[in-house]
Amino acid sequence: MNKRMIYDFLRDLSDNNSKRWMDANRDRYEEAKDIWIETCGNLLERLAAHDNFYKDIEARDTVERINNNLMYHPDRETYKHHFGFAPGDYKGTGLYVAVSPAYSFIGGGVHNPDNGMLRNIRSAIDGRGDELQSILEDASFKEFFEGGLEEDPKMLKTSPKGYSSDHPRIDLLRRKNFTVSKRITQEEVIGDAFPDVVLEAYKKMEPLLKFMRAALE
Repeated sequence: MNKRMIYDFLRDLSDNNSKRWMDANRDRYEEAKDIWIETCGNLLERLAAHDNFYKDIEARDTVERINNNLMYHPDRETYKHHFGFAPGDYKGTGLYVAVSPAYSFIGGGVHNPDNGMLRNIRSAIDGRGDELQSILEDASFKEFFEGGLEEDPKMLKTSPKGYSSDHPRIDLLRRKNFTVSKRITQEEVIGDAFPDVVLEAYKKMEPLLKFMRAALE
């Protein structure tokens, strides 16, 4: 399995992002996609040995569509510049891997939760915020995920309804996203140890995921 072909295809797609080019290179796309599906199968196998949630997921079902949704985002290009691994939600939390010549990463957490999920998360922070803060301030967690939680562009400027502005965890309560990410290199992706790289990241984010899963139950 030559995973370099994924990068070769995505580089060319980035430079020629049009339906005409894709139609002329459909065979290349299908070949690169098949390699990525096989890669996702290897990731699932490694994850399933650690967490049974991933045991019955089909590799093909984890692969994102290459087309952008132009109905809701007409300003975007026709095709994405990356291949994604999105193995479903686990009680509202998720693991995600994106592979692109420009930027590849492993991420996870809770992204854009609905209002009900957000209420549950805030309730858990209100009652067990010290536990979450301890997870986020762990030195190995912060080092691995380059500082901890990603910046939240949707963070409230004021305290959420029902919570005082002087709440000891107000910075967490104001959040609407609770995600972390780890940048990975092309050499890591194409290497035989890539499933180990993903599993290591999953284990590192697992305390955060467990907190969020308990909050969302």
